[in-house]
Amino acid sequence: MKLLVTGSSGLIGSEVVTYFSNLGWEVHGVDNNMRADFFGPQGDTRWNQERLKAQFKAFQHHELDIRDRKAVLNCLETLRPDMIVHTAAQPSHDLAASRPFDDFDTNATGTLNMLEATRLHAPEAVFIHMSTNKVYGDRPNSIKLKELATRWDYDDASYENGITEEFSIDQSKHSLFGASKVAADVLVQEYGRYFGMKCCALRGGCLTGPNHSGVELHGFLSYLIKCNLSGRLYKVFGYKGKQVRDNIHSLDVVRFMHEFYKAPRSGEVYNIGGGRDNSISILEAFERIAVISGKAMKYEYVDLNRAGDHICYISDLTKMQQHYPAWGITKTLDDVFVEIHAASLISR
Repeated sequence: MKLLVTGSSGLIGSEVVTYFSNLGWEVHGVDNNMRADFFGPQGDTRWNQERLKAQFKAFQHHELDIRDRKAVLNCLETLRPDMIVHTAAQPSHDLAASRPFDDFDTNATGTLNMLEATRLHAPEAVFIHMSTNKVYGDRPNSIKLKELATRWDYDDASYENGITEEFSIDQSKHSLFGASKVAADVLVQEYGRYFGMKCCALRGGCLTGPNHSGVELHGFLSYLIKCNLSGRLYKVFGYKGKQVRDNIHSLDVVRFMHEFYKAPRSGEVYNIGGGRDNSISILEAFERIAVISGKAMKYEYVDLNRAGDHICYISDLTKMQQHYPAWGITKTLDDVFVEIHAASLISR
């Protein structure tokens, strides 16, 4: 079987390469290290690219910008893969505001390029797109909340398991990043519903793992743990540091992709995250990494939340587990912290 993964040097992309290479697939990766352009040296992913090439001799890297429509079309025409996993993106709210054309061209137009090239040259392929929970904008903040000692939580029984795919994406502030990802998400749905392509959009919460090149603008746990180990000051933006995210290990994301490949649907969306059991606030994360590293967290509070930021976001995994009962979370929050901590020690 042949797989093409965009953003192959990033967190999810590299996990896809690893997982399917180990299964004996022919794996092709597309990446041009735009994270270094977006975030500077800290965001550089060349180290991951070289790691994958060294570890998997059959892995083939393609230096390609998904904004280059002709190059994307030529790539799909040549490879004609059985499966496409599209993870390449500009992932930051803040950066999108300062570089709106780069953000939209990467997230929306790049996705259109990939979808149309797939339709023309590999129409039977399974297409999986990494979307984001930011397609819901700040509407999750309209849910009634209760303030606890170290976190915010839903004060509405209907959200006990988190936010479902039926939640509205309309009439909310998304940030320009969220808007470009909405465009991509809807395009994926439309190529499934209009053209009958086998595709889905995975609306990720906090995707994490030891191969994440986390920076202040993107990569919550990875960046937080790096700050703890180096003694760097971590800035908390608003909500008293009690804002909550559910975290899912990159391996569990890719395990779901494999299940979808085996029984694909057309134009589906799934909220993919760690669920309530893997949810944590910033204050709680400070405490947990301090126990593991033995170092107190250095931080300062900025009484101004980021535009469109969620106060509390937990993914309801019910739909995913109903459609694909063989899938479930295998990596606990403790597993995630320990693995990122170990990887960060090695990289220092």
